Amino acid sequence: MRGTLRTDIGRVRKSNEDAAWMNEEKGIFAVADGMGGHLAGEVASAMAIAGVQSMAKTETRPDVMVLESMVREANQSIAAHAQAHPECSGMGTTLSTLWENGRYVFIAHVGDSRIYRFRRGRLEQITRDHSLVAELVRGGIITEAEARVHPRRNIITRALGTDGYNEPDILIITREETDLWLLCTDGLHGMVSNLEIEQILGHQSPEAAADALMQAALDAGGTDNVTFIICGGEEEMWKQG
Repeated sequence: MRGTLRTDIGRVRKSNEDAAWMNEEKGIFAVADGMGGHLAGEVASAMAIAGVQSMAKTETRPDVMVLESMVREANQSIAAHAQAHPECSGMGTTLSTLWENGRYVFIAHVGDSRIYRFRRGRLEQITRDHSLVAELVRGGIITEAEARVHPRRNIITRALGTDGYNEPDILIITREETDLWLLCTDGLHGMVSNLEIEQILGHQSPEAAADALMQAALDAGGTDNVTFIICGGEEEMWKQG
């Protein structure tokens, strides 16, 4: 599965606490958005991605138990590192991983980064945000429009390395050859609406769309780090202008 990766520090932040990685040959793609004290977010997200890379070295095909084990081990490693290094106390990270296997993709997801599927001109959010505002939206307390500007929209309810419930959502989703998949941190989906993402993906090649999505996030303010991967699709789609 072909892919392209973009990351940018944004217009406001002094460091990039996002991390991402992909292996086109194995069809594995992952993004992580770290949080914590000075540079600790970078440590947490890097450790989460290292867990994905370690899994890719030893496993040949996706499996629910393999993904669950990978996430749990990453969670334990991050928590142990924070305990052993006071400067990293309180750090944590999101993690959204997609692993392609023929007619299906296997997804492991914790936090408020997202995985979208773009199929036949329509964008669909596949993962569910583990965040306070998402819970309020699902409970009918606020609207999605209100959630985008809510003062507590950055509070997440599940993250690796933190106390409390942080088990991953595991999904197995059917795929078509023309499907595109977008894995992104909230530096993209918090700045660029789903409708705009849909329009950008629908009118240009994945590489050109990646450039346009990054520019859209920065033009909207770039108040957070921006990291995402576009993957999938037929080879002809990648050759378009």
